[in-house]
Amino acid sequence: MSIFKSDILQGKVAIITGGGSGINLGIAKALVDHGASVALISRTQSKLDAAAEQLSPDGSQAKGFAADVRDVDALKGAIEKSVEAFGGLDILVNGAAGNFLAPAAALSPNGFKSVMDIDTLGTFNASRLCFEHLQKRGGGVILNVSATQAFMPTPMQVHPGAAKAAVDKITEDLALEWGPFNIRVVGIAPGGVEGTEGMKRLMPPGMDEKMRAALPLGRFTTTEEIGQVALFLVSPAAGYITGTTLVVDGASAMPLSGVFWTAMRQWGG
Repeated sequence: MSIFKSDILQGKVAIITGGGSGINLGIAKALVDHGASVALISRTQSKLDAAAEQLSPDGSQAKGFAADVRDVDALKGAIEKSVEAFGGLDILVNGAAGNFLAPAAALSPNGFKSVMDIDTLGTFNASRLCFEHLQKRGGGVILNVSATQAFMPTPMQVHPGAAKAAVDKITEDLALEWGPFNIRVVGIAPGGVEGTEGMKRLMPPGMDEKMRAALPLGRFTTTEEIGQVALFLVSPAAGYITGTTLVVDGASAMPLSGVFWTAMRQWGG
């Protein structure tokens, strides 16, 4: 159930990198459901085609264009095809990301670099290539998908933590530089999101219930909830919000929240 009018993004065009699944597909659905046309960009065309058909069976509101955000030439081509297909660009969602569990002492330099290249360099590449297209529309919104690892020390996550911290800095600096062009730059940092591939890869076996018990709200968030928050951030309702990253994690990243919450529950019986 959405609190927003179904046409709040009518006539708007969005590009979403990494938009073929998970959080980014949830964001894409929220945007399409509220009137936007969406171009999905990631590496696998078949995955993009399936996602686009799910979002818009007749193809009128969603299309997929394969490209790797690390490949500037390929990404530029996909962005230009997106703009040509829908007639312009108003919103960019930088969602492409890489992650895996690895202790820092066992993490290879190439593994660290790979995540930095996808998350951080990919965010800059897409933002820079979309800048002129957003200018032509008189401004727009860039939404960078971050993560709580950016500011909360997390074991076996030094690579995405560093990458997302850099993404948060990109959000701040681009908001400062591109505000005069009427381009807002905002971020969203989800906590654990139920049912996503990322949760399956990162959740230690048998830890689901223990993790939920340590959360103040007793549950993870959903792609639908993240989609609604993203919808707010790119909508006119957030027209004076820029340069900040909104944490959507149910307070799970508050200092020692899990430890204290678990202790309180045990103490209270």
